Amino acid sequence: MEVPNKYPGKLTFRVVIACVMAASGGLIFGYDHGVSGGVTSMDSFLQQFFPSVYEKESNTKPSSNQYCKFNSQILTLFTSSLYLSALISGLGASNITRMLGRRATMIIGGILFVAGALFNGLATAVWMLIVGRLLLGFGIGCANQSVPIYVSEMAPYKYRGALNMCFQLSITIGIFVANLFNYYFAKILNGQGWRLSLGLGAVPAFIFVIGSFCLPDSPSSLVSRGCHEEARKELVKIRGTTEVDAEFNDILAASEALEKVKHPWRTLLERKYRPQLVFAICIPFFQQFTGLNVITFYAPILFRTIGFGSTAALMSAVIIGSCKPVSTFISILVVDKFGRRTLFLEGGAQMLICQIIMTIAIAVTFGTNGNPGKLPTWYAVVVVGVICVYVAGFAWSWGPLGWLVPSEIFPLEIRPAAQSITVAVNMISTFFIAQFFTSMLCHMKFGLFIFFGCFVIIMTTFIYKFLPETKGIPLEEMTKVWEKHPFWSKFLESENKIQTDRVDSKC
Repeated sequence: MEVPNKYPGKLTFRVVIACVMAASGGLIFGYDHGVSGGVTSMDSFLQQFFPSVYEKESNTKPSSNQYCKFNSQILTLFTSSLYLSALISGLGASNITRMLGRRATMIIGGILFVAGALFNGLATAVWMLIVGRLLLGFGIGCANQSVPIYVSEMAPYKYRGALNMCFQLSITIGIFVANLFNYYFAKILNGQGWRLSLGLGAVPAFIFVIGSFCLPDSPSSLVSRGCHEEARKELVKIRGTTEVDAEFNDILAASEALEKVKHPWRTLLERKYRPQLVFAICIPFFQQFTGLNVITFYAPILFRTIGFGSTAALMSAVIIGSCKPVSTFISILVVDKFGRRTLFLEGGAQMLICQIIMTIAIAVTFGTNGNPGKLPTWYAVVVVGVICVYVAGFAWSWGPLGWLVPSEIFPLEIRPAAQSITVAVNMISTFFIAQFFTSMLCHMKFGLFIFFGCFVIIMTTFIYKFLPETKGIPLEEMTKVWEKHPFWSKFLESENKIQTDRVDSKC
C-alpha cells in the first residue's frame, strides 16, 4: 500500500539522538535477560543461595538423567519474579504515560531499575534477590511501556521502523554485554563475581535516567496534555522544516479523539479497535513462544545440561549472544525496504528449520533417558552453530518486530492502554517460560523443541493471513491499512454501519 508523502521533513540529528537515547532503555531489559541465566549457572551463586540445586547438580553423573538436574522452582523464581512485577507496572504505567508523558515514565523506570540492580548486587539472602528482581521488574515494565511509543511518535514515518528497532538492538547489546561479564566475572573475587554481574546493571540504568532527563517530550504527548504551542515548536525542530501543518493537524485531530475517551481500557474493547487489540495480545504472546527466551535465560544451564562444562557453557552463551546485535542491525537496515511481513515470514521459517534440527540432534544423542555418554567436540560445534542460526532468525524478525509493530498500529486515543496490554502479555508469557522451562525440559525432554516449533508454525501462519504491511505508513494514517484488509475491513464496516444506524435513529 502506497501512502502519499503528505508529511514533509527529514531525518534530523535531534530525532536520531532522541530515539537512540530513548532506545537505550533496552539495555537494562537486555542486560537482565542475559545476566540472570549466567549467574544461575555459577557454582558459587548456587552454593550460597540455592544449595540444594548445587548439591543435585554436583552429584549428577554423566550417566545420569541430564534433563532434570537444574529442575528447581525456587531457582527459576529468581529469574521469573521480575516479570510478575513488570506485568503490574506495565499496566499501571499507561496512566503515568497518559498524564505525565512518555519521558516521565522512562525516568521512573530507570530509577527503579538502579535500585533493583544495587539490591541484587549486595544480596546476602534469597529474599533480597527476589525483592531486587521485583524492583527491576517495575523498572522494566515502565521502560518497555513508554520507550516504543516515544520512538514511534518522534520518528519520521519513513524511518520509523529502523529507529524503533534501536530499542531491540539495545536489548541484544545488553544481553551480549551481560554474557561477557558473566564469563569473566565467574573467575574472580573468589567466586563472588556474580555480585558484579548483578550490580553493574545499575550502570546502563543510570545512563538511561540521565539521558531521559535530557530528552524532549514527543509532540503527540505534549498535545495530549494541552501543550499545543510547545508541541508545534518541537515538531518543527524534529522535522527540520516549518511546513508541519499537515502532521500537526492530524496530531490535533487524534488528540481530540483522545479527549473524548474517558475510559481507554473500555474503549479498547470497541469493535473498531479489534484488529489492534488482537495484535496487542498475539504478537507479544507469540514472540515469547518462539522459544528464544529459553536460550537467552538459560543458555548456560541448557549447555551444561547437554554436556558442556561451566566455563564452556558461559562462553557458548557469549558466542550466541554476539549473533543478536549483528542480526538486529541487519534488520534495521532492511525493515523499511522489505517491510514487516517479509521479515516475520522469513524469520519464522528459519527458526522452524533450526528447531527441527535441534530436536533430532538432542533426541538422537540423549534419547528419553537423558544419558548422552561422552559427547564429541563436533556435536558441541553443531549445537552452538544451529542455535546461532536460530537466534539470528529471531533477532531480525520476531525480536525487533514484536516491539515495533504493536507500537505503530495503535491510534493515539488508545495508545498508552494498548501498549500496556502488549507489555503485560509479553511479561506474563515470559514469566511462564522463565518459571517452568527447567520443569518442561525435565518432563518433555527433546519434545520441548517440538512444542515451540508448533507455535512457530501457528504464528507464521497467523502473520501471513492477518497482518497487513505497515511500512511507510504515518501513524495518523494507520487506520486506512485496516480498512483495506480483506478480513479486518469487515469489523470496521460493521462499526461504521452501527454508527450510521444510530445517527439515523436519532433523526
